Amino acid sequence: MCWQTRNAHLNLNNTESPSTLLSKFMPVLIWAPRYSSEKLVADLMAALVVAIMLIPQAMAYALLAGMPVETGLYASLLGLVIYCLFGSSNTLSVAPVAVVSLMTAAALSQLPLSATADYVIAAFTLTVLCGVILLVLGILRLGFLANFISQPVVSAFITASAFIIGLTQVRHVLGVEVSGQTALELLPALLRALPDTSGLTVALGLASIAGIVWCRTGLRTLLRERGISHSFANALSRSGPILVTVLASLLAFFVGIESYGVDLLGLVPAGLPILIVPGFSMEQVQSLLGSALLIAIIGFVESVSVAQVMAMKRGERIDLNQELVGLGAANIGSAMGGGFPVSGGFSRSVVNYDAGAATPAAGLFAAMLIALVVLLLTPILYWIPRVCLAAIILVAVYSLVDFSMLVKSWHYSKADFTAVALTLLLTLSVGVEAGIATGVLVSIVIHLYKESNPHVAVVGRVTGTEHFRNVERHQVETFCNQLSLRIDESLYFANVRYLEELIHDLTVDKPELEHVILMCTAVNRIDLSALETLERINQNLQALGISLHLSEVKGPIMDSLATTGFLNSLTGNNYLSHNQAVDDLQ
Repeated sequence: MCWQTRNAHLNLNNTESPSTLLSKFMPVLIWAPRYSSEKLVADLMAALVVAIMLIPQAMAYALLAGMPVETGLYASLLGLVIYCLFGSSNTLSVAPVAVVSLMTAAALSQLPLSATADYVIAAFTLTVLCGVILLVLGILRLGFLANFISQPVVSAFITASAFIIGLTQVRHVLGVEVSGQTALELLPALLRALPDTSGLTVALGLASIAGIVWCRTGLRTLLRERGISHSFANALSRSGPILVTVLASLLAFFVGIESYGVDLLGLVPAGLPILIVPGFSMEQVQSLLGSALLIAIIGFVESVSVAQVMAMKRGERIDLNQELVGLGAANIGSAMGGGFPVSGGFSRSVVNYDAGAATPAAGLFAAMLIALVVLLLTPILYWIPRVCLAAIILVAVYSLVDFSMLVKSWHYSKADFTAVALTLLLTLSVGVEAGIATGVLVSIVIHLYKESNPHVAVVGRVTGTEHFRNVERHQVETFCNQLSLRIDESLYFANVRYLEELIHDLTVDKPELEHVILMCTAVNRIDLSALETLERINQNLQALGISLHLSEVKGPIMDSLATTGFLNSLTGNNYLSHNQAVDDLQ
């Protein structure tokens, strides 16, 4: 009676009200009612720092994606607002990011687009597809799929992409025009264009890079010496991009460097984005679907990686499925405003965290500041030298380049090294989509290969104990009439064939062998294919005059085996402990 009452109580609790379900889908309904003045102050300070960093960054990433510069601001504005409603992270800053912008440019470059309007419509299609894919995965609760993306492969892809991004921006620093999507195309083009380099552009570019780097190091030290807190000094030191941009714009306005061959950003339309749904063709949808899937996956993995790290530092947690919903909705919103794919940015989110963001409202306030810029300050944006935006991207992607993964994977796992090396090489030589697709495919193939070859060890007893260890690693005692095998993984259709072949190789032409004992301590599951294979192994060993025994089988597996005739047909015994089996069969 008590058991029934308790289960009835549990079932009652599992019946969730519509308001609870809506709160799970829109986390803003959970944290907004508990919002306080202390959180407001913290979010406003974080929003100011993030907006100062994001405004030039968003414009730079728009140019990287091949989009009009204002679309970077639109994507940031809408991405931040919508993620505030649906996201589960308090500190993730959702806006354009370098790698996703590069992938956007690579995807759209494959289409025959002649006019800017056609390019923007294609970007809308790509962004909507990304959003729908993420949204559907979130609604279906498939956030766990992110765990199947190999982190070394993602790291290798981001490194190669960052290298390509750097090459695409070197042309702006040199003041030359080159084209290409891969390192093999960009490097020769840059070398050929060196004679046409603009000295003033190079000087301004190098000065911009130096200024941004100094702000990250020297300015931080200076602020700390003035008594500014460590976290706030770190956050303010990230304001280098806006400081350098302002100084370069003033130089352009008063000196007129445009007449000396320095390209300026030019006219930026004023006003908030108009939410529209332009027409698009099914042909474009089919062409961009694969690219959208890759962009959605990379954007989600990058966002979740940084969000989880920051959440753990605060003792918080994020919901992977809700993150899919939040990112999906943010991308659809970005598309409706004429933007392009957005994701959680590592550097921006860290700045948001360091500046003390307490809730997702920090992103909403940052969006409001961006809206003020779009409404009031676009005439000033005209004077920004493009080389300054290139410098911002170069400094931002430098931290993403990490070739140490090659060395680490080489020493730790040759299989992982293969996946990492192929991802790097193909991304640099063929393109970003080919690189990440190959890397993911190779890592899956390697995983399947490892799964189909489970670790099985011949074990013996450590003298004077009841412990059993691998005969190849330890000095142990064994017995001529016994073969003890420790199975270190669950048995299922993909790997049980390996066990059958191994047992055959270890037992054939062994006339002194009388018993094979399978030590099942690590076996958590035996599926129907594995059961049929065990029955076959039992029969084959019986034909050789050898008995098959089991030891240390877990309770749930015993319950399943008891429903079959396997235990009755087993030629040997089922032992509670492996030591008991060895003693009994000597």
